[in-house]
Amino acid sequence: MSHLDNKVFKALGCSTRLQMLEILSDSETHITGMAKKLGISVPVAAKHVKILEEAELVNRTRFGKTDILKINTSNIYTILDRFAPIKSVDVDKGTTLLDALKKVSAVEVKQIGDRDAVVATDGDQGFYIYEVDGSFSDKTVNECTFEKDATVKWKKLEPITKMKLNINIKKE
Repeated sequence: MSHLDNKVFKALGCSTRLQMLEILSDSETHITGMAKKLGISVPVAAKHVKILEEAELVNRTRFGKTDILKINTSNIYTILDRFAPIKSVDVDKGTTLLDALKKVSAVEVKQIGDRDAVVATDGDQGFYIYEVDGSFSDKTVNECTFEKDATVKWKKLEPITKMKLNINIKKE
């Protein structure tokens, strides 16, 4: 594990810092406001923020004498990627991604419109996307074929709320 990974785990290992990240997930705030919301002193809040900054989980922007904090979740996602199992499969030239997947996992496919979509891998239902050698593809799993060795990152789109949007219809 890298030095940064260790810092991220350290930062996430404290309930106060987790609460800070939860607050920042709703909106940007300043250290004084953060301390007030958590019922802690500003110096204590600043020490926790420093640990979050060292783990690159928080970005700080200075406006005059005020520091505004904003969450940065990219390192959390990077660390979670490390826990993905690595499987190897030998296939013939021209094999589709779907056929390669079937060799290492139980795959459930459903036709959606005119396309086949994987709706479950090893019983884990959801929406899936994939990258081949670091690039997303617009091909279906049946259209994606392999002519040379490649690394595929098979990703489940997790139902994590990025934003809640209340739609209000104007009254006439």
